[in-house]
Amino acid sequence: MTTNAELLSRRNAAVVRGIGHTTPISASRARNAELWDVEGKRYIDFAGGIAVLNTGHCHPKVLAAVQEQMSRFTHTCFQVVMYEPYIALAERLNAIAPIPGPLKTALFTTGAEATENAIKIARASTGRYGVIAFTGGFHGRTVLASALTGKVVPYKKDFGLALPGIWHAPFPTAENGITSEDALKHIDFIFKADIAPGAIAAIILEPVQGEGGFHQAPAELMSGLRKLCDQHGIVLIADEVQTGFGRTGKMFAMEHYDVAPDIICVAKSLAGGFPISGVIGKAAIMDAADPGGLGGTYAGNPLACAAALAVLDVFEEEQLVQRAVAIGQQLRTWLDRIRMRNDLIPIANVRGPGAMVAFDIVKDGVDREPDPAATRDVIQRAYENGLILLSCGVHANTIRVLVPLTAEERSIDEGLEILAKALVAK
Repeated sequence: MTTNAELLSRRNAAVVRGIGHTTPISASRARNAELWDVEGKRYIDFAGGIAVLNTGHCHPKVLAAVQEQMSRFTHTCFQVVMYEPYIALAERLNAIAPIPGPLKTALFTTGAEATENAIKIARASTGRYGVIAFTGGFHGRTVLASALTGKVVPYKKDFGLALPGIWHAPFPTAENGITSEDALKHIDFIFKADIAPGAIAAIILEPVQGEGGFHQAPAELMSGLRKLCDQHGIVLIADEVQTGFGRTGKMFAMEHYDVAPDIICVAKSLAGGFPISGVIGKAAIMDAADPGGLGGTYAGNPLACAAALAVLDVFEEEQLVQRAVAIGQQLRTWLDRIRMRNDLIPIANVRGPGAMVAFDIVKDGVDREPDPAATRDVIQRAYENGLILLSCGVHANTIRVLVPLTAEERSIDEGLEILAKALVAK
C-alpha cells in the first residue's frame, strides 16, 4: 500500500517548493463531503477544493454529463471548431447573471484567466489602461492577476516588480478600522495624486473577499463604486470566482446589493471540479475586443462545459441556494454557541453571508490580537482527527468553512464535532 509519507517524499523530490500544501495527505477517492486518503482514512471535507465543490465530490449528475460528452469528443478548441455545450453554457450564464441589458460570455480555464481577460476587455472597451483594486483582494497568481491581488506574501514576494497601472484602495473592515467612506476617499486621493479618473479602465473587487478573510463589501462601498464608475465611464468588475454559484445564499453575491456590476468573473464551483472559468458582461463592453484577442487552447473545454451545465441543473433541482442559507445559519448558530465555552482557543468575528462562513483565531477575547500559530495548530489537529479545513486572511488567523452545499447533515455535524475538538485549548 502506498502511504501518505511516501507520496509526500516523492512530491518533494519532483514538484516545486512554491506550491504549498494545507495537509500532508493524498486523496484516493471522494464522494460528496467525504474523502479517503491512500491509507484508507476517511475525512470530512470542509475545504471543497477551495470553494470548487459546492455540488460535492463526484456528483452523479455531473459525472454522467461528462461521461456522455466524453463519448462524443473531448476537445476541438472552440476557436477552430465550435460546439454546442460552450454556446449553451454562455446562454445560461447570460440568463442568470445579475447584470441588466443584453449580455455576452467568454469562457476560459482558470480564475486568473477570468480576471485578466476582464481587465483586457475593460481596457479595450474604454481605451484606457488604469485599474483600481483593493487591499486584501485575491485575483489570481499570474503576473497581471497577482498585481491586482492586494497581498504581498506569498503572492508577490520574490517575483520582481508588479505590472504598472494598478493602484490599491483600502478595503473596508471593522477589524482594520476602515469604513466605506475611507475607501472611497482614498480612491479620490488616487485620482488627485496618481492617475486621472479618465484614465481608469476598471475597478475590480470581490463582493466577499476570499483569501482576504471572508469580509463582505459593505453596501455603501458597492453603491459608491457604482456611482463613481457611472460618473467617470469606468467598468465595474465583480470577481465572483470564490463567491459565485450559491455559496453566499444567492446564486451570485452581487445579488445582495441594489447595484449591478458591468462584468462578473466566475470559475471554481461552476463545473463541480472540472477546470473552467468565465467572464460575463454587458454585450457592448464584451464585444470591444477584436476576433482573436480573447480565447485559449483549452478555454471552455467541452467536458467542463458539460459539467457546468449539469451543475446548474443540480442547483435548480436540489435547491442549493436555499440549502446554502440553511447551512450558513447552522454554522453561525453553532459558532456563536461554542465561542462562549471557556475551554476553547478564543475565537472572534463570526461572519460571512450564506454558507461562506469564517471566524478568527485570536490570543484573547479582549484585544483580539490575531494568532496565526494557533490557527495552524487548529488546522493540523483537525486533519489529524478527520476534518479538512482551510485558513485565510491578511493575518493568517481566519478559519473558513467551505463545506459542499450538498453535504448530508450527518457529515456537517461530524465535521463540527471534530472542529470543536481541534479548538480545545492545550
